[in-house]
Amino acid sequence: MPLSEDEQRILRQIEEQLQRDPGFGRNLHPRGEGNRRALVVSGIAAVACLVLTVAFLSVSPFLSFAAFIGAVATALVCERHARTLGEAGINHLTENMRGKFGAPNQRRDD
Repeated sequence: MPLSEDEQRILRQIEEQLQRDPGFGRNLHPRGEGNRRALVVSGIAAVACLVLTVAFLSVSPFLSFAAFIGAVATALVCERHARTLGEAGINHLTENMRGKFGAPNQRRDD
């Protein structure tokens, strides 16, 4: 079913408003702040839990399993912090490049 003239007009107005708002995409996915200290602490905790997993194998398989679950959980936290730091770094780099060379969609008429 095709759109009516009124619906097409409203859709064009919405598209024009979204094109004028450069921060619209950034508002949809807010950036988390990266924390290097949390990354290092969670990485050390993951390694410590893996060491405990091996150490607890001779004591109890249940303790060893619990330490392994802790290692997986802390590794996931470490991965999340690493991903956040990576995205923040890439976003910072692209913003710097845009500032130096201009927006990629701008045309130069020479």
